[in-house]
Amino acid sequence: MPPQYGPPRPSSALLPEPVRRLGAWCVVVLLVTAVTYVVIQLAVTFRTSLTAVLLALLGAALLGPVYRRLVGWRVQRSLAAALTCVAVLAVAGGAGYIIAIALIDTADQIVSALRQAVRDVAGFLGARGTTLDDLIEQGQDLLRRAGGAAATGVISGINLLLQILTIALLALLLLFFFLRDAGRAVRGMRALAPASGADLLEAIARRAFEAVEGFMRGTTLVALIDATFITIGLLILKVPGAIGLGALVFVGAYIPYLGAFLSGAVAVLVALADRGFAIALWTLGVVVAVQTLEGNILQPVIQSRMVRIHPAVVLVALTAGAAVAGILGMLLAVPFTAAAFGIAGELRKHYAGGTPPSPGAPPGASGAGGPPGAGEAPGAGEAPGSPAS
Repeated sequence: MPPQYGPPRPSSALLPEPVRRLGAWCVVVLLVTAVTYVVIQLAVTFRTSLTAVLLALLGAALLGPVYRRLVGWRVQRSLAAALTCVAVLAVAGGAGYIIAIALIDTADQIVSALRQAVRDVAGFLGARGTTLDDLIEQGQDLLRRAGGAAATGVISGINLLLQILTIALLALLLLFFFLRDAGRAVRGMRALAPASGADLLEAIARRAFEAVEGFMRGTTLVALIDATFITIGLLILKVPGAIGLGALVFVGAYIPYLGAFLSGAVAVLVALADRGFAIALWTLGVVVAVQTLEGNILQPVIQSRMVRIHPAVVLVALTAGAAVAGILGMLLAVPFTAAAFGIAGELRKHYAGGTPPSPGAPPGASGAGGPPGAGEAPGAGEAPGSPAS
């Protein structure tokens, strides 16, 4: 019988189909992991400029409505961007001054109250040598032994201060250009993209920016409301350092879940040490009530435009951000996770083909659309930072 030539039959494969599919997925995962690792290493190498870019993007997301309102009043674009940046300096400088003064004026009260709280807890548990005073004395002994490294610490502190100032100045300049030239950036992005993918790339960029914009604006408003109510409660309960603790709550609100927990725990400990167990329970009730109001009412209403993220995903993002860039990574992790979810929703809607909106449905609604809150918002057809039509 003559031999038969041709491609081998599927049954002649060395490995069964499920194993080959598993191998293909393993290769994809390894490639994605390698690319992610390289990107992280590049981000660490260029962390100064990258941090400034990211902070400027967050600032543009938060202040875009202010810029668009000025342009809507027929203010020239460069002047509108400059006025927005000046407003940022004024508001941020004023708020920073108020918070710093509040913390400085009440720092001694807060620290002494925390010392007393730790001392009481340690005495209740029967622990020896673990009070805050003991830890401070041990730290002072360690500093005396390592006195030769003091100069190095001062130099490192000066370098850190210079780096922070450089990042702040660069971020402010980038914020000016991001606000003024957002439309030009969109046109440049479309010019660089293939003709067949320009619309998809622009839609992805807009959806990511909208998610970050919703997060920043919503979180700022929620943080302000939380800090106001908790500060009022602490003042009524006569907890020492109420203004400083309220400022701590406002700053901590930008780190979801973890920031609120830590700032609330500090307030309860201060109340426990200075005002007793009953006032500490009332303080805990105030903190829990405000956080419950935030989680059940403020977050769903105020951040309705934001891509909704499961708390487990937020915690993983916070952990990863802290591992990569410390506190700054924790601050940036959630808004850019929201952007990633917005991008994923846009891609899913695009490749699913989408269905036309049903009669009476709001603009931007679709049957196969992205996650909740990812619908097209008013003015979404314009470039981020451009004036609303």
